[in-house]
Amino acid sequence: MKLFVAGLPYDLDDAELMEIFEKFGTVVSARVAMDRDTGKSKGFGFVEMQNADEGKDAIENLKDISLGKKPLIVKEAEEKQGPPSGGFRPGGQNRGGFNNNNRRGY
Repeated sequence: MKLFVAGLPYDLDDAELMEIFEKFGTVVSARVAMDRDTGKSKGFGFVEMQNADEGKDAIENLKDISLGKKPLIVKEAEEKQGPPSGGFRPGGQNRGGFNNNNRRGY
């Protein structure tokens, strides 16, 4: 079960996040989201528990807990929906350049 965790202190690292969740079962992975430009924590992360019962136990026991100034928010992670924003979209209209359908007969 993959969990979304928000309200993390900005100095918390992956190992510390894993340690918090190991109390509730086997942790497959624990990652704190980092800003690409600054290299600093975004204050949230994802934890993958080995099974759903352990994940639900963690959700139940960590609600209303604060590791710093903000209370933790722990819930089941939602799967990404739809295509990623930006980039190439198949089936779009030709917006310029050479197109065989636009030949001018010369």
